Amino acid sequence: MFCRNPSLCRRLGRWLFARSLNEGRGSSPSRRLDLAGIYPPIITPFNQTGGVDYRHLENNVRKLGDIPFRGLVVQGSNGEFVYLTGDERVEVVRKVRQALPQEMLLVAGSGCESTDATVAMTHRMAEVGANAALVITPCYYRGQMSSAAFVHHYTQVADSSPVPVVLYSVPGNTALDLPVDAIMTLSQHPNIIGLKDSGGDITRIAQIIHKTKKQDFQVLAGSAGYLLASYAMGAVGGVCALANVLGQPLCNLENLCLEGQWADARELQCRLIEPNAAVTRKFGIAALKEAMEWFGYFGGSCRAPLLPLTEAERTELRRNFTSNGWL
Repeated sequence: MFCRNPSLCRRLGRWLFARSLNEGRGSSPSRRLDLAGIYPPIITPFNQTGGVDYRHLENNVRKLGDIPFRGLVVQGSNGEFVYLTGDERVEVVRKVRQALPQEMLLVAGSGCESTDATVAMTHRMAEVGANAALVITPCYYRGQMSSAAFVHHYTQVADSSPVPVVLYSVPGNTALDLPVDAIMTLSQHPNIIGLKDSGGDITRIAQIIHKTKKQDFQVLAGSAGYLLASYAMGAVGGVCALANVLGQPLCNLENLCLEGQWADARELQCRLIEPNAAVTRKFGIAALKEAMEWFGYFGGSCRAPLLPLTEAERTELRRNFTSNGWL
């Protein structure tokens, strides 16, 4: 079959691969799952009494399913997973899988502080439909989290997991960077297929890509702010909070990078930096949920102890979007 649209060809190939994987989920955990593409790490909506609002969750997922994402990340940092019970975490993943088109991947956060708990949660996520597990670095005893400790932890999880494992380094929340030497060792495990790096250090990302290329190891940028730079260094995609709001522009940026249209990609990337910073490191999840309301999604409130935006913060957030032409 001859295809005149390279971007469409790539997406068709990914869809066929995902379908084959879904048909045989769990039968061969060592199969290399293609992660390439853009993923929004979706929020968890709450109702007025503080419970998970599954109706609004499903509505958000259906709207996101109309955008050409590779899939969704569920129960990542933007999903406030640390404030959910174990049962809530699993039920959120179950509901998302039911509402999400089958050709789209569901990457579920299954990380816990202990190895045994992470193994158990990973199995539960796979049982309710996750295609891959995103496993955050344990961090409470950060002084003892050496490379050896991380290698032992992730090896135990990956050995047991019925789905592929993606490493997750987010030093802004854990105060820990997953060491490069540990990543190099873990990249050789047949059931560890990639890394989401949310540290924002493009030289580190480039080093990881360079040192793991023989293992067909896939690196995902952890933020929209350095997506173009990550693609230029060889990353395969991004898990971007801003994709919950500006999903199509981020997919457009992906296509521009893949097609080598760097001038247009730079212009678009620059317009995304300020709003991205506003919904991540500047104002956080409350800002992301607020911005989602402006673009037709349900955001709602965060779970305590996270606070809502002040009026001044809300005004500045809107300015960050309007000054870049998004509102």
